[in-house]
Amino acid sequence: MKEELFKELVASVREGGAILRGETAPARRFVVDKTDVKRIRVNYRLSQGQFAAMLGISVATLQNWEQGRRAPKGAARVLLQVAAKHPETVWDVVKPTVGQSKVRLGTRMARTARSRKILQV
Repeated sequence: MKEELFKELVASVREGGAILRGETAPARRFVVDKTDVKRIRVNYRLSQGQFAAMLGISVATLQNWEQGRRAPKGAARVLLQVAAKHPETVWDVVKPTVGQSKVRLGTRMARTARSRKILQV
């Protein structure tokens, strides 16, 4: 390792230690908002079973998210953010197709998807 890079690394480690000890304030801070999974599901007007099927997750996982025992991470968190901000896109992707759907999303979801499609025309 080059001497200059090593000195930079050592300085960075010392700065991190000072931040952890409270001697120095961090240069920046990242705040991640908590995803309100239940609100997203309620906005879709779906039961837990229907929403879980739509996302391709188990009902138990959805319940854990909604009750705060666990939090969605990674791709699931991004999918929920897309579902919250762009519901029409999610509906377009997951809308039930006759004969092709392996997972039954329920008649309520199908009715809601049809009504949303009608409203988009």
